Amino acid sequence: MKDEQAGTAQEHYEGAKKQSKQKRSSKQTSESATAKTADILIALSARCEELFHAPDGTGYAIVPITGHVETWPVRSRGFRRWLAREYYNESKSAPNSDALQAALNVIEAKAHFDGRERVVYIRVGSHADRLYLDLGDARWRAVEIAADGWRIVDRAPIPFRRPAGMLALPEPVRGGKIDELRPFVNIEEKDENSFVLMVSFVLAALRERGPYPVFCLSGEHGAAKSTFAAVLRKLIDPNSAPLRALPREDRDLFIAAYNAHMLAFDNISKLPDWISDTLCRLSTGGGFATRQLYTDLDEQLFDAMRPVVLNGIEGVVVRPDLADRSLFFTLKNIAENKRKAELKFWREFDAKHPHILGALLDGVAHGLRELPNVELATAPRMADFALWATACEGAFWNAGTFAAAYRQNRDDALGAVIEADLVATAVQTFMATRPDLEQEQQQQKLALDPRAADRTVWTGTAAALLGALKMAVTEQVMKQRDWPSTPRALSGRLRRAAATLRRVGIEVTFERDTHTKKRSRDITLKFASEPSTRPNDQEINGLRSDGSSELPSDRPSDDRPGDLDVGR
Repeated sequence: MKDEQAGTAQEHYEGAKKQSKQKRSSKQTSESATAKTADILIALSARCEELFHAPDGTGYAIVPITGHVETWPVRSRGFRRWLAREYYNESKSAPNSDALQAALNVIEAKAHFDGRERVVYIRVGSHADRLYLDLGDARWRAVEIAADGWRIVDRAPIPFRRPAGMLALPEPVRGGKIDELRPFVNIEEKDENSFVLMVSFVLAALRERGPYPVFCLSGEHGAAKSTFAAVLRKLIDPNSAPLRALPREDRDLFIAAYNAHMLAFDNISKLPDWISDTLCRLSTGGGFATRQLYTDLDEQLFDAMRPVVLNGIEGVVVRPDLADRSLFFTLKNIAENKRKAELKFWREFDAKHPHILGALLDGVAHGLRELPNVELATAPRMADFALWATACEGAFWNAGTFAAAYRQNRDDALGAVIEADLVATAVQTFMATRPDLEQEQQQQKLALDPRAADRTVWTGTAAALLGALKMAVTEQVMKQRDWPSTPRALSGRLRRAAATLRRVGIEVTFERDTHTKKRSRDITLKFASEPSTRPNDQEINGLRSDGSSELPSDRPSDDRPGDLDVGR
C-alpha cells in the first residue's frame, strides 16, 4: 500500500515537473515572439517622417497617410492605430498588446531624446511673421495668413494636433463682407459698438497668443444667448460639443483648455470665486499643476491661454479682476414672429460661413500689416488685445471706432461691477453722504487723522472704517454673507475693489502709521479731482503712424441684413 502511494506521488511530481518545463518553454517562446514583434514595430516607426517632443516632454510622430501627413502624440489612439496598420500590412497579423506597449515605450524615448523640441498648436499657430489656421479637414490643410493676404496650403510648417471633438472649418471664400455675420447674432442694428467688439473678439481669437478678453453674454430667456455663443465657437473652432457646463474644479477647466482653442460655457447662474480666478489665468496666461497618475513625485502641467465665452441670464462676472478682462453684452428678447427653426438657422449660417470666415481672414491680414505702425496713447488692462483690435479695425471701420466702443463697454460695465460689490457700494455711499468731520468724530468715535481736514478725505484704520461703513449701510446688507466681518477681511476687499473705485474717482491707499507705535496701517479714502486715467484703468486711443489721436465719428450706418431670427 505504501509502495503504491509512493509511486503515485512520484508520478504526480514528474508530471508537474514536465508541465512546468513546458510552461517555461511556452513563456520563453511567447516572450521571444513579443520581443520580435516589438522590434518590428520599432523598425516600422522609421516610416514616420519625424519623431519629436513638445516643450512639456510629450512625444509626437508625424506620419504619412495617403498623400498627406498627420501629427499624433505617440501615446494617442491615432498613432497606435497607424502603427498597428503598418504592422498588419507587413505581416498580415495583429501585434499583441504587450509588444505594442513595449514598442511605444521605445518610440516615445526616441522622440524625447533623439527628436528636436517643437511647439505643437491647436487650431491656430504661428511661424515667422505668419499665422496658420488649421482647417481640420481630412487632408490636414491650413490657411496661411500674412500681411499681404491669405491662402490655403496643403501643409503648414508647424505641427497641429487634433483632440477628440474637433470639427472641420469650411474652406474660406474671398470677397466676403463682415456684415454677413449680423443676421446670426442677436445684436441690435443701432448697437454698432457691440458688433465692433464682437468682431474684435473673434479677430483676437484668430491669433495663437493672447491675452484674450472673456466674452460675457447675458439676457432673459429667449434672447438667443446659447445660439450666439455657439455661433462664435463655430466661426473659428467648431466642435462636436460646442457648449459645455462649467467644470467643478481647476483641473477640469485646464484640461478643457488643453483640448480646444476656444471655450464656451452655457447657462451659468453664478461664478464661484475660484473659477473667476481661473478664468483670469486663462485670459491672460497661467498654468495648473497636479500630481501625475500612478506616480508620487511627477507633476502634470497644464499651461494655456484661451478665448472664453460665458452666457447666463444674469451678469455673472462681478469680481473686478475678471471684469477688467471682459467684454459685456446684454441681449434683448427675440419676438416670436422673428424666430426661426434651428435647422433652418444653421443651414443658412453654414451657407454664409465660408464668406464670413474669408472676411475675418482679411481683417487678420490687415492687422498683421498695420500692427507695427500702431501705438496706444494709454493702454488698458488688456493692452495687447486693444493693440491688435486697433490694428485690425481699418479693414472694416474708421480709425478710432474700436477705442470708442471699448471705452463705452468698460464704462457701462463699471456700474454693474460696483453694484455687485457690497464694499465698493458702501464706500461710494459713505464718501458721498458723510457728515461733518467733528460730528462724525463725536458720534462714531473714529480715530481720524487730524491732517484729514478736507471733507473729501477720510483716513483711519480698517477697524474704524468698518465701523463707519456699518453706519452707511442697512442691517440687511451687514447680514449678507459677502459683507466683511473683520477689519482684515475689509482690507482685502478694499484692495480688490481699489481699481474699480479709482475709475469712479475714489482713491484708496494703504500706508503704515508712522505717528504712533501701533503696528497698523492707515487707510485713506480720497475723492480725486476726476476719474482715473491710469493706463490699466481707463480709456484708450488708437494712434496711427502719423501721430493722430482724434477719434472720428462712427461710420454712417449702411443697409443691414435682417435681424436674428432664432432663440434658444
